[in-house]
Amino acid sequence: MTNESPIPVVINGAAGKMGREVVKAVSQAEDMTLIGAIDRNPQYLGQDAGEVAGGEPIEIPILDDLQATLVMATQEKVQGVMVDFTHPDGVYQNVRTAIAYGVRPVVGTTGLSAEQIKELADFAEKASTGCLIIPNFSIGMVLLQQAAVQASHYFDHVEIIELHHNQKADAPSGTAIQTAQLLSGLGKTYNPAMVEETEKLAGARGSIADENIRIHSVRLPGLIAHQEVLFGAPGQIYTLRHDTSDRSCYMPGVLLAIRKVALLKSLVYGLEKIL
Repeated sequence: MTNESPIPVVINGAAGKMGREVVKAVSQAEDMTLIGAIDRNPQYLGQDAGEVAGGEPIEIPILDDLQATLVMATQEKVQGVMVDFTHPDGVYQNVRTAIAYGVRPVVGTTGLSAEQIKELADFAEKASTGCLIIPNFSIGMVLLQQAAVQASHYFDHVEIIELHHNQKADAPSGTAIQTAQLLSGLGKTYNPAMVEETEKLAGARGSIADENIRIHSVRLPGLIAHQEVLFGAPGQIYTLRHDTSDRSCYMPGVLLAIRKVALLKSLVYGLEKIL
């Protein structure tokens, strides 16, 4: 770090499952200081963010006023960072608001459309403000995607299955969409038709991403976050799978993103771009 002062961090969605992990990780990071915790769930308003996260009190109450907290971040010696793990319905406005206040967003909330990401990229560039949108903060998922890109040179048939807990609001997952985007950017169309298919139930064959890549979404209690990429060829199946057993696996990526976003002047999409 080139700055002696710690990075001021605001966590939006601090009472959620991912937000609580970020509260713990940022509180323990020597080069960061948590200055604000935001959540719209009235059950947690006014409570200590550290205690809600399952740890010791940190004297940071959970509030529901994002703009007022962002103003606090602008008064620090070092430019602040907003980490957003909220809901697809509000993430676009959250990111625009942070950029408008000169606070750099690190976004783990999925559900942004391609058009919204483009608009945010234009806004961040005009403001010369770094922004990171990360569909998945796991190093293991980055490695899976890289392996999938390599495999796609040798396989013409591929489908993606993503499995998440039943409280996830968007489908397919941002990670599955990103994986399909990586594969579709290689200049080939997958899954050439062998027969004329008929779906007896709509959606039975999943959704279709670019270049005819199919994505299937599963939502069940007991799951956290899981993804399979299945490649097929005559006589063989090649399966790549990543399983999340604890959300703490995302925290090294989140902390890296908080440190790296300070070096950016525009929007960057994907953890692999900052590794």
